[in-house]
Amino acid sequence: MTEFFEPFQYQFMWRGLLIAIFLGISGGLLGCTLVLRRMALMGDALAHSLLPGMGIAFLLFGSGIWSLFLGALVSGLLTALGSGIISRLTRLRDDAAFGALFVISFGLGIALISSARARVNVDLMHFLFGNILGVGSQDLWLAAGVSTLTLLAFALFYRDILIESFDPVFYRTAGLPHGAIHLGLLALIVVNLVAALQAMGIVLALGLFLLPAVTSYLWCERWGTMLAFSTVVAVVGSTTGLLLSYHLRVSSGPCVVITLGIVFFVSAFLSPKHGLLSKYRRPSRHRTEDDGTYCPEH
Repeated sequence: MTEFFEPFQYQFMWRGLLIAIFLGISGGLLGCTLVLRRMALMGDALAHSLLPGMGIAFLLFGSGIWSLFLGALVSGLLTALGSGIISRLTRLRDDAAFGALFVISFGLGIALISSARARVNVDLMHFLFGNILGVGSQDLWLAAGVSTLTLLAFALFYRDILIESFDPVFYRTAGLPHGAIHLGLLALIVVNLVAALQAMGIVLALGLFLLPAVTSYLWCERWGTMLAFSTVVAVVGSTTGLLLSYHLRVSSGPCVVITLGIVFFVSAFLSPKHGLLSKYRRPSRHRTEDDGTYCPEH
């Protein structure tokens, strides 16, 4: 057992573990709102839309973390705002508007990074998949700050986020600040994705947010329990994935995502109320009743 934790004698493993914990806590919370609002694929679109901003920042200011952060942040916020405007002024729904802007942004980002590669030595794979064991002190401070900001937002606006996640139509018709909470959550998702870029990259960052949330959704009946369970799954899964990547000698980011994915598949099979095994143990009429939309209790 001691040998299993032996890798933590190295500083780069501690850095990887700390950034995984920071991002796992905030990502676990935000992932629950994405799942309940059926915006999981929009989160993926937001992650890919960060690339053109990073490409422009890289061309203008080089590879400094803060310039890349600002470029990605502006790009993500413009995509979120643009999709909102398009869906309200045209007949396109939110998911279609997000999908269109995501494809355009990702193509533009690839073109910009490819153009930069002709002049400077830049690795496109690093932007796409990250390197969790190569994070520096600036990345850690950024992840810690973003995680703290997310925790504060959930503590201060817990009730608003709760109602907005379960019933956004009621929240809007009741005259509550629907737009501010909606845009605030999108902004939090963007800054968390930006903070995760160095560690997990554009392609894998959402895995750290979404997989703990969908796993928690299969086990929990109450909103508060779901949030807590999701953060625990994210932290424990990330730690286990890091250790397995060291002992199996495979890339850390993908290993973390695969570990969280295994936990999700086991949960989808074994969950006592919402898993495949329990569903086919019940009479067929109960299975039909379970086909309706399920939401955890408040």
